[in-house]
Amino acid sequence: MIYGGLPQVAQFSVERQKAEYLKNIFTNVYIKDVVERNKIQNVDEIGTLVDILASAIGALTNPTKISNTFKSERGINYSNKTISNHIDYLAEAFLISKAGRYDIKGRKYVGANLKYYFSDVGLRNARLNFRQQEPAHIMENIVYNELLVRGYNVDVGIVDVFNSLRNIPDSFKKIVIVNGTKKPWRNDEGFVIMGMKYFLLNVDSLEF
Repeated sequence: MIYGGLPQVAQFSVERQKAEYLKNIFTNVYIKDVVERNKIQNVDEIGTLVDILASAIGALTNPTKISNTFKSERGINYSNKTISNHIDYLAEAFLISKAGRYDIKGRKYVGANLKYYFSDVGLRNARLNFRQQEPAHIMENIVYNELLVRGYNVDVGIVDVFNSLRNIPDSFKKIVIVNGTKKPWRNDEGFVIMGMKYFLLNVDSLEF
């Protein structure tokens, strides 16, 4: 949840070494590659874009909102089309990935807002100098990544009511992942609940 899962990071025993390694490859490998390969001129803007996406994991956003933020808060004209292209470049570099919104009741994809997740939370945290350690959002990012690794297609589900799981009109399994190490158990409503560590360490954890 802090330093991510890159193989080289696991070989360092000192936290300072892990942090320096992640910061270095973020700037000198990932960002440099994206800028040079796509011949990006506005390097400062894409750097700020990365910061915004890193700060907003788990939150719905879109290129138009981000463009408006640049204009209102920084006085910079950074068009939503350019931002969309730059987000695509970051995704092509396997730095981030996108999750669309799916209306579970209406059974269709809706709206322009997406959620953006980092392929490695250590890189995300390094970009923010290991600030903004929101456990819930980082857990969400990790669960998203793990589901992709296990071969699932992942969307952001929408149910326009409170207690959303209780109001999904289908018979599919409902799984809640919480912080901790708890083994799976089923509550009175039939929801499967399990700890984050159990979910990650057991490849068949979703088959309970």
